[in-house]
Amino acid sequence: MAEIDLKLIDNTWTLFIDRDGVINRRIPNDYVVVWEQFEFLDGVLDALAYFATRFNHIFIVTNQQGIGKGLMSEIELAILHHKMLTAIEEAGGRIDRIYYCPSMRTDNDPMRKPAPGMGLLARVDYPDVDFSKAIMAGDTRPDMEFGRNLNITTALIAENGTFEDVEEGFVDLRFQGLKEFAAELKKYASL
Repeated sequence: MAEIDLKLIDNTWTLFIDRDGVINRRIPNDYVVVWEQFEFLDGVLDALAYFATRFNHIFIVTNQQGIGKGLMSEIELAILHHKMLTAIEEAGGRIDRIYYCPSMRTDNDPMRKPAPGMGLLARVDYPDVDFSKAIMAGDTRPDMEFGRNLNITTALIAENGTFEDVEEGFVDLRFQGLKEFAAELKKYASL
């Protein structure tokens, strides 16, 4: 596992975050398609409030093939995301932009993780994004591959304390959740 010095993370860094399984509880073998199914994971709102003080940009990058499968519309996703962002902002956090890909896994869309399209688009939209000062926090191998494809630091998040089968050396950091990631960063806040 590569070592990253968390003391180096300051307000010039960018944080990319996956949604399902990292910000909200993942529904096994299903999709979060309405707000009533959306449940923030423990400590996420506080962690996002803290990240807002530490990172220059915070982006959600999420595959949403439920749209491609016809389980929800882009309008329904926008409503869900609006409610999510409102809750995050009310808790003192911020998300600068949400990037999502509605394509199916089989579509080979360059915007769908693990392809780097959403990250490249973020850098077009925010030219000060420096991939050498960026972290991808996600809970799946495609999230880690997305980070590797952009040559950014990867942080594997384990929703229930169990890490998906991602081998050592492929991941830079491992945390039980965003709450633990924030707690680890706080240790270096005053150094």
